[in-house]
Amino acid sequence: MKHKGKASADDLRPEYHFDYSKAVRGKYYRRLLKEGANVIVLEPDVAKAFRDSTAVNDALRSLLKVARSSQRLTTRSSRTARKRSAA
Repeated sequence: MKHKGKASADDLRPEYHFDYSKAVRGKYYRRLLKEGANVIVLEPDVAKAFRDSTAVNDALRSLLKVARSSQRLTTRSSRTARKRSAA
């Protein structure tokens, strides 16, 4: 029976070792705020309806367009109502 070599406590390759003492917390935070990165999580049933983020954006733009056009149709007239005469 062959004897296996020493089992090291750390089995990661050297290229995967990271020195956390040199890490900077929130290094890209300001850039993400400036670029306007938003993450929106969809419910699973809604996510099934769309193949990717482009499809979601297209659907939302269509919805906004319909909402704007229907809003003009439902605005009240600025004209005052006529009083009814008692008959």
